[in-house]
Amino acid sequence: MTTQRTGPAQNADERAMLEGRLDYHRQTLAWKCEGLTDDQLRTASVPPSELSLLGLVRHMAEVERSWFRKVLVGDGVGPLYRGDEDRDGAFRLTERDTWAEAFGTWQGEIEVARQYAAGFSLAELSRGRSRFTDEPFSLRWIYTHMIEEYARHNGHADLIRERIDGFIGE
Repeated sequence: MTTQRTGPAQNADERAMLEGRLDYHRQTLAWKCEGLTDDQLRTASVPPSELSLLGLVRHMAEVERSWFRKVLVGDGVGPLYRGDEDRDGAFRLTERDTWAEAFGTWQGEIEVARQYAAGFSLAELSRGRSRFTDEPFSLRWIYTHMIEEYARHNGHADLIRERIDGFIGE
């Protein structure tokens, strides 16, 4: 698999700009994981931290699911990898956890997110609430938050990937 990263048009309207930037960051995380074995994808950043590329992908699947399914449309869907007793469960890997499963789940959540977002205007308020507040969020806010979330974790992914095999990139 070769990940193609496409930056958003510099003269697009607001929605296309936000969606393009979010897709660029989604593609960047996939690119940072490309070409590695399951064992390499499990490599922790700096022990005792459990942060790994595989864990980041699982975490972002969880984040996509939470913001677009739970918050935006108010779907009562449960978490994928975490529980009430282990909020960081996406980062805690077992031998059963594979790249194929995590990547497929993540891509599935991205596709659902796109479908749900297509039914909302940028200013339209969410039907659900986050676990942090009882206020609704606009789709614009969710897009901006997701861009921030990916940007932060792509920085982590840069460092983890460089530690694994020396690969660096923007």
